[in-house]
Amino acid sequence: MKQGGGHAIFTAECSHSFHFHCIASNVKHGNQICPVCRAKWKEIPMQSPSLDPPLGRVAVNPVGWPQNDALMTVVRRFPPPRRDLSRRHVVPLFQAPEPGTFNDDESLDHLPVVAESTNASDNSYLRTIEIKTYPEVLEAPRSSSYDNFTILVHLKAAATVANQSSSRNHASLPQLYQNPRAPVDLVTVLDISGSMAGTKLALLKRAMGFVIQNLGSNDRLSVIAFSSTARRLFPLRRMSDVGRQQALHAVNSLVANGGTNIAEGLKKGAKVMEDRREKNPVASIILFSDGQDTYTVTGAGANKSQPNYQLLVPLSMHGSDNTGFQIPVHAFGFGADHDASSMHSISEISGGTFSFIETEAVLQDAFAQCIGGLLSVVVQELQVGVECMNPSLCLGLLKAGSYPSRVAADGKTGVIEVGDLYADEERDFLVSVKVPAESSECETSLLKVKCVYRDPLTKEMTTLESDDVRIRRPEVAGQEVVSIEVDRQRNRFQAAEAMAEARMTAELGDLPGAVSILENCRRVLSETVSAKSHDRLCIVLDAELKEMQERMASRHVYEASGRAYILSGLSSHSWQRATARGDSTDGSSLVQAYQTPSMVEMLTRSQAMLLGSPSTQRLVQPVWSLGSQPKPR
Repeated sequence: MKQGGGHAIFTAECSHSFHFHCIASNVKHGNQICPVCRAKWKEIPMQSPSLDPPLGRVAVNPVGWPQNDALMTVVRRFPPPRRDLSRRHVVPLFQAPEPGTFNDDESLDHLPVVAESTNASDNSYLRTIEIKTYPEVLEAPRSSSYDNFTILVHLKAAATVANQSSSRNHASLPQLYQNPRAPVDLVTVLDISGSMAGTKLALLKRAMGFVIQNLGSNDRLSVIAFSSTARRLFPLRRMSDVGRQQALHAVNSLVANGGTNIAEGLKKGAKVMEDRREKNPVASIILFSDGQDTYTVTGAGANKSQPNYQLLVPLSMHGSDNTGFQIPVHAFGFGADHDASSMHSISEISGGTFSFIETEAVLQDAFAQCIGGLLSVVVQELQVGVECMNPSLCLGLLKAGSYPSRVAADGKTGVIEVGDLYADEERDFLVSVKVPAESSECETSLLKVKCVYRDPLTKEMTTLESDDVRIRRPEVAGQEVVSIEVDRQRNRFQAAEAMAEARMTAELGDLPGAVSILENCRRVLSETVSAKSHDRLCIVLDAELKEMQERMASRHVYEASGRAYILSGLSSHSWQRATARGDSTDGSSLVQAYQTPSMVEMLTRSQAMLLGSPSTQRLVQPVWSLGSQPKPR
C-alpha cells in the first residue's frame, strides 16, 4: 500500500509497477504480457474470492502452479499483520527500524536436561563416539622399516538420543524430554537482488517456509535479506507458533530488486550472532545467492584479476588455531550466474560447506539436507589426538582434509580439530608413522587415539581413548594383505587431490590438461585393491571424476556448471559432509555418501511436501544400501 493513498501496487517480475486493480482486470481476460515491455510473466496478479491475501498484499500466483501448496496453505491461515489504526496503513514487521545493537534476541527457556540413570557398563549409551583404527597391514617383518606406514582413524558419532535409548522406558517422561536434541540458533542470509525476481524468489520463499516449519519451538531464527544493502527482517526469535507466523509473513513479503552485496549481508548475519544475549548450543549461518558480489570483490577499486574473497567474510567468522571453533557459514550457490569461487571461499574460511544448486526445482531439497544435519548435532568441539606409543616412532603427515591439524615439534603427538558432528556422522583420517626395524620384539605398539568433546545438551566435556594400535613383527612375514579400509580412504584423498589440481589447471585455461589429470587419477584408482574388489566407494569416486571430466568439455560448460560442481564436491570431501551438487539423480553420486539418517528424513519430508508441484529432477535420493550397485554412467 502506498502510505496514506490506499492503492495496492503490483510490481511484476520485469520490475514494472501497476495499480493492482488495473492490472488484475487486464490479466483476468487472459493477458499475461507486460503492457510496458511486452515480457511474458510467469507470475500473475489474481483476485480470488476464496483466498484473501493479507491486508496490503496482492495475491501472486506463478503460472501453472497447483493451488494446494503446503506452505501457502499455512500462510493463508494466519491472521493479517498488526495495523496502526490511527494511520490506517499496514506496519510490516520487517520495516521496523533496526537497533544499533542486535541484543534483542528472544530469551531461551532454560529447561533442565533429564538424564536417565545408566550402568557404567552400558557403553552403547555412554559412548557418543565410536573409535576404530586400522593399520595398513597387520604384520610386518622385523627387519623392515617404513617411512610412511599408514593408520586409518575412523570415528562415528552415535545416533540421536532418542535412537540410542529406544529400548528404555520413556512413558514417565513428558513429551518434551522424549526426543531431546541440541536447539539451534540459525541466521539465514538471503539474496533478493533483481536477478531473483520471479520464480526464483517464489521458490526461495517456499524453501524458507519449509525451514521455518521444521524448526522446533526452542530453535531460534533470524533472517537477513540483502541486495544493494542488507537488512535484518526480524530479530533472533524462537520458532513458536507466533514466531513461525511472523517469520513466514516476513519472508513472504520479500521483493527482488537492486544489486548483490554479499559482504553486507554476512556482516549483518555475523552481528546477529555476536550481539545475542543468550546462545543456543548450536549456531550456524545459511548464505544463499544467485549472483556475484558487485560491491566488495568486483566493485570499483577491487582487484578483478585476483579477487580477495576474504574481504567478504567478517573477521569474527575467520577461524584460527587460537579461537578454535567458529560459527560455520553453509553457502548455497544458485544457478549458472553465481560466483562459485567466492561462495566456496566463504564456506571454507568459516568452516561450513558449499552447495551448488543447478536448477530451481531442487532448492528446497538442498536446504532440507542442510537443516537435517544442523538439527541433529550430538558432538561439539571435538578434538582428535594421536600419540606415538613407542619412543622410536615418529609421526609423519596427518591427512584431515580441511580440518586444522598439527604435529608437535618432537613428532610424538598430533591433533585434529574437528568441531561438531551430526548424529551417525563418520570421519576418516589417515595418520602416517615412521616405523623402524625391530631387533627382537614380536610386536610393535604404534599409537593411541584420544577424543575430547563437549556434549551439546549437558555441556560436559568427555574424553575417550582407543586401544593401542599394534602390528605383529614376525621374523619372516607371509604375503602382505593390505587393509581395504585403509586403501579405500587413500583413494578418497587421492581423488580429492586430483579434483583440486584439475580445478587449478582449469582456472589457468588448460581444460584438456585438467581432464587429463582426472583421467590419470581414474586409471590409478582402477588398479587399487579396493577397486579390484568392486568396493562401492571406489566405484562412486570413478563416477564422480567422470562427471567432472564431462563438465570440463568446453570453457562455456565449465563456467556455467563445471567450476561450481567441482567446488561443491571438494567441499564435501574436505569436510566429509553431504553437499548439494548440481541436479544429478544418479545413484552413484557422492551426494549420498556423506548423508546421515537425519538428513534423509528431512529430505523425505521435503519431497513429500513437493508432491503435486511441477517436478523436475531431484537433487538427492534416499541412500542406497551398501550392497546395491550404482547404475553405470
